[in-house]
Amino acid sequence: MYNIVLVSSGQPSLNPRLVKEADSLADAGYQLMVIYQYWNHWGTQLDKKLLAGKKWKAIRVGGSPDENKRVYWYSRLRHKLGQKITGVFGVKSPFAEMAIGRCTNLLIQEASKHNADLYIAHNLAALPAAVKAAKKNKSKCGFDAEDFHRYEVSDNNAELDVRLKTYIEDKYLPHVNYLTTSSPLISDAYQKLYALLPLTVLNTFPAEKSVETARLKEDEKLKLFWFSQTVSSDRGVADCIRALQMIDKPGIELHLLGYASDNIKQQLNDAAGSKVALFFHEPIPSDEIIAFASQFDIGLAMEAGVPFNRDICLTNKIFTCVQAGLAIIASNTSAQSQLLNKYPGIGSIYQKGNIQSLADAISYYNQNRAQLLSSRAKSSAIAKEELNWEHESQKFLSLIKNIITG
Repeated sequence: MYNIVLVSSGQPSLNPRLVKEADSLADAGYQLMVIYQYWNHWGTQLDKKLLAGKKWKAIRVGGSPDENKRVYWYSRLRHKLGQKITGVFGVKSPFAEMAIGRCTNLLIQEASKHNADLYIAHNLAALPAAVKAAKKNKSKCGFDAEDFHRYEVSDNNAELDVRLKTYIEDKYLPHVNYLTTSSPLISDAYQKLYALLPLTVLNTFPAEKSVETARLKEDEKLKLFWFSQTVSSDRGVADCIRALQMIDKPGIELHLLGYASDNIKQQLNDAAGSKVALFFHEPIPSDEIIAFASQFDIGLAMEAGVPFNRDICLTNKIFTCVQAGLAIIASNTSAQSQLLNKYPGIGSIYQKGNIQSLADAISYYNQNRAQLLSSRAKSSAIAKEELNWEHESQKFLSLIKNIITG
């Protein structure tokens, strides 16, 4: 039986992609360990429920504000010190690993303790841990690039975040045995930089056969759905509120799922005013989101396309909404345009940043309920036939088998 260690600088409940990989590997018969770190309180509460039912084991490093407080605060101090030093003296230093993540050095130490046949890193701050653990234990390693990391915060090559992430990628990616990505365009971007042939594994979810397309009547309210780990005024939410104000129809609702601070709720409610029916929903376990989303009509994927990563990534948001049988309204980023052109009929594209274009897309579905139902039905069919984790996981498992036994 082969042993695999997955390493993440986040938490399992906040990284559905890691959980899907871990579940698939465990179901395939691999002995599995997940090493991760604390990120936030509500994610920790979801972790308790999530981890209780898994076939694989998990170890958290770096403490938290509630447990192992001394380690937690010391790791935060080291991280901030690393950022300051790299900011002053440059990223090409022994302090780069301290700067890239709060627990990167602790992840390196813990991963190296576990002798495995393969180490898989999720998130850039975990990449050094997988590479160094593999080198120490004379085994193999891989990296899952859910984003094009060097340009996920800024496109300015002079900024510290870009320089640091570029340095970490250049230092460690040449040593991985494989690279997976979450979109074809991210694969293209990495392939241009390194002597690697990335495998695209889309951010889909297990087929939800119990989710059926609802029959929306002419006089029923149109329900829009958007979700993220954290609700904010960017990522298109403020644009959507303005679009709904422009439409000025009382029969349309906007539902937001994710952690929203009291300040953000007040800010968005103030922006919505009396014209927009706005609803907030608290975070729920990732494996419950598809069923929850199925009660709505339209899934919103309102990426701004800036920085570059936002233009070429495909988030779990758009695949969740497809899986839930929703019509899709997506901004015309390169990746989302490519996806909707490949699967015509599941939704519509609007011009990113253009409030009128977004309002027109919403109004069209509100006025054409037959087309809305057609798009929802096509989403459901495509999700069951192709855009699902059963399909994507086979590509992933085949890759892992070849890497370990090859």
